Amino acid sequence: MALTRDFKETVKERATRDPAFAKAMLDEAATAFLNGEPHVARLILRDLVNASVGFEALAEETRHPSKSLHRMLSEKGNPSMENLAAIFGAVRKRLGVAFEAHTVEAA
Repeated sequence: MALTRDFKETVKERATRDPAFAKAMLDEAATAFLNGEPHVARLILRDLVNASVGFEALAEETRHPSKSLHRMLSEKGNPSMENLAAIFGAVRKRLGVAFEAHTVEAA
């Protein structure tokens, strides 16, 4: 039987070494949130925080305990808009990108 790698660890390593992948994850999280899929956005953000900012640094930047941030970005998390904006902002800043939203015709 072949050995397999942990998916989360693989994503973390890829986001760490590939800035384009990390930026694509951030874009996907923002798109999911804006399209009414906050649960998906939270899970993507959690993986991206682990790979980029780290929960301890995020805690310092947002002034929220890291355990609270972990809960916010869990599958059943429920961050306020203010907290979610702070998390997106910290990750955006770390990746050196800005957000620009565009609308497209619905299929």
